[in-house]
Amino acid sequence: MRRKLIAGNWKMNGLLADGIALAAAVAELAKPRKHKCDILICPPFTLLIEAVRAVAGTPIAVGGQDCHMKASGAHTGDVSAPMLADLGCRYVILGHSERRADHKEPDSLIKTKAQAALAASLIPIVCVGETEAERDSGRTLEVVAGQLKGSLPEGGTAERVVIAYEPVWAIGTGRTPTLAEVQEVHAMIRRESGLGQGVRILYGGSMKPSNAQELLALPDVDGGLIGGASLKADDFWAIATACP
Repeated sequence: MRRKLIAGNWKMNGLLADGIALAAAVAELAKPRKHKCDILICPPFTLLIEAVRAVAGTPIAVGGQDCHMKASGAHTGDVSAPMLADLGCRYVILGHSERRADHKEPDSLIKTKAQAALAASLIPIVCVGETEAERDSGRTLEVVAGQLKGSLPEGGTAERVVIAYEPVWAIGTGRTPTLAEVQEVHAMIRRESGLGQGVRILYGGSMKPSNAQELLALPDVDGGLIGGASLKADDFWAIATACP
């Protein structure tokens, strides 16, 4: 059985006081309960150490939102995978569509970063997904399969890699594909990833409390990569408790 993973991507949100309060609120919700899923929060770099401290003693893991492909060196403004691990991070999000678009990150760079994450004993969450134009032209499966082939790290296993499917046109828009469309893409990812039946595949396009239960019930959806809803502790927790 694949244990579901609910991951909160805070993106570029949260000053120090707000970030500490949000992490503490999620930690407080986690303390008295047994959980049906793994729970992860991925704050911006400035809040990582405080988030690690806030969730100490709870089952909540902390992850980064990106890492450099090198372990150290003359790379001003970048953060390496060993640095994330040193803070207490266990995961790192790589290849998010916003990084692919804003920073023009190609599959080959994402693959190299994912390999750096593995070398630092982090679990990379490798993101893939199509634009609205690609979906409208019927190229969803082709595009996502190509991203998988180019972005997944060599030597990865189902236990050490997570994949997130995030249709670009659904992120933060409130729109989602139909349940059948989500299941079709997730099933293809499982077949084409080369990682076997055990790899966890998250859905990452406007999952929220109102639709989490039906999305998480799909046979090949193993959790969610949550954006906006992860910035409200109660909403994030409502999604976590929707895991079957």
